[in-house]
Amino acid sequence: MNTINSAPASWLRTYAFIRFGVSAAWVAAALLLAPFNPAIAAVLLVIYPAWDAAANFVDAQRNGGLSHNPSHLLNIIVSVITAIAVIVALGQGMAAVIVVFGVWAILSGLLQLVTAVRRWASGGQWAMVLSGAQSALAGGFFVFSAGTMPNPGITLIAGYAAFGAVYFLVTAVWLSFKRARPAGALRGS
Repeated sequence: MNTINSAPASWLRTYAFIRFGVSAAWVAAALLLAPFNPAIAAVLLVIYPAWDAAANFVDAQRNGGLSHNPSHLLNIIVSVITAIAVIVALGQGMAAVIVVFGVWAILSGLLQLVTAVRRWASGGQWAMVLSGAQSALAGGFFVFSAGTMPNPGITLIAGYAAFGAVYFLVTAVWLSFKRARPAGALRGS
């Protein structure tokens, strides 16, 4: 009765729900706490790419290891470098942080596209393709407009993270729905 009942597909659904939950909590903290406390904002800005690196590592390990998931490995490296670059950029000001996030969004978006295409048969990856493309485009916007924004802040990044959270939720729900459907009931995943 179910087309996606393998351990990797079940993990992918769980992973997407976890990524949604963590992203939603990060967005809430960024919008509700960070504007009133620069230290909290700084910690959140460093945690975001660090969490992405950790999540990609766990996902790669659950799917054959880093040697079988080169896009994950590259994403981990890019995310760790980004977390370090954010620490450095915080000393330069928020415009520099926005540029760092922009470069990261471009690179991680492209890597997410690669991973989504590779996992296309698992289903629900159309949302991750859209997310990767949106991430790369948003990153370009961040890079090119960081210097012209009057008061760039964490709320800009929170908006970006909120879109990412929604894409993870859509993927998780899609995989849950597909898992419960009879074989052949869903097309075009």
